[in-house]
Order: sequence, then structure tokens, then C-alpha cells
Amino acid sequence: MITAYVRLEVRRALREAGFVISTIGVPVMMYLLFTNLGGQNEPEWRAAAMVGMAAYGALGAALSLGNGVAEDKSTGWLRQLRITPMTPLRVVTGRALTGAVVVLPAITGVLLAGGLLNGVHMTARQWVTVAVTLWLGSFPFALLGLGNGYRFTPQTTGVVNVACTLGLTVVGGLWFPVALFPDWLRAVSEFTPTNRYAELGMAATEGTVPGAATLAVLLGWAALFGTYAAVSYRRSARTV
Repeated sequence: MITAYVRLEVRRALREAGFVISTIGVPVMMYLLFTNLGGQNEPEWRAAAMVGMAAYGALGAALSLGNGVAEDKSTGWLRQLRITPMTPLRVVTGRALTGAVVVLPAITGVLLAGGLLNGVHMTARQWVTVAVTLWLGSFPFALLGLGNGYRFTPQTTGVVNVACTLGLTVVGGLWFPVALFPDWLRAVSEFTPTNRYAELGMAATEGTVPGAATLAVLLGWAALFGTYAAVSYRRSARTV
């Protein structure tokens, strides 16, 4: 039953032109633009930008789960699910698994642009490791998106998700190198989930193991976002 539900939600997401453009087309376009203007031809820069833009696309795709949840809540679909054999745990699990699927095209699109168009060279094992690492690391953002969707109206969810995407992207250094930040912003960036998420991908490109601090920060944010999603779901169950 969960498998059928996930297939339904994935088809719904991938049929939306806005989702495909914003989570796949825009990150690929921005990656190619940023790395082919201003003489930025260093292989290290192109690899780092590739990871950052893939992370940006995955972030947007994961948060977009909240938009669908909020729409389902407003149309009564969540109420209908509650009278089916689908338990609340299965519904939330199905949504989380949907997020795990819909982030893959965003990650794959940018990685293909890096390898085929920008000349990023890695071993086959490194390519797979980067893709899998970014895929697994996107889980906390799916929980954040779910929490926003269960808590807010469709219109408010869209605004909150855009604000979260832009804020986490900029402060986390997905668009610009953290080395260019002032000292105080660099210190803040180190505690953001997006900064540590990008570090996971960079460690994979370099064939190294991410530091304990990176894993600790990501796990902490995953726990926080998971709690937020659970509380928001329980609140929606009382009002929908």
C-alpha cells in the first residue's frame, strides 16, 4: 500500500512543470552559468559548484513536499487518507519516501552537467558516492518541508518554503564560497544544515571521510526537523 501511495505522489510531483523547472532546470542553468562566466575554469571550483548546485536542487525538491501536503490538507485528501487502511505512520513514511525519490532528478541533472558539459573528472566510484551521499543527506530537508506543509496553508507554505530555500542556500554557502563570507557569517554558516550537507558532497568528491562535526550537525538538524514534522502533523490531525 505504501508503494502504491509513493508511486502516486511521485507521478504527481514529476507531472508539474513548475517542479521540474525549479528543481532541475534552474540548478543546472545556474551551475553552467556560474562556472562559465568570469574565467572560473579551475577544476576544483567546477566540482565544488557542482556539489553546491546539486545540493540546492535537492533542497528545493525536498521542501516542495510541503507544498503538496498543504494542498492535500486544503482539498480534504488528508481527511480521506485517514479513513483508509493507511495509518498516519504509513502516510508520513510514504511522503518521506516520496521526497527520497523526487530529489534524485535534481541531483542527477547537475551531476550530469558537471561530467558531460563542464569536464568534472572523477572515478565511477566517486560519482556514485557523491550521488548517494547527496541523496541520503537530503532527508532532513524533506522533514522540514513536511513540517511546513502540515502546519501552514498552501499559500503560506509556498512562501515559507521559498524563504527557507533562499536563506539556507545563501547562508549555507551553496551559491557562493563560504571563504568569501565575513568572519561572523562564516561562523554562523558552519552550524547550518546546508553547509554541512555540501561538505558531505565535497568529501565524496575528494575521496575523504566527512568530519564528526559535519555528521553531528546534520543529525542534530534531522532530529529537530523530524520533531517539527511530527508536532505539525499532530496539530493538523486536530484541525483537518
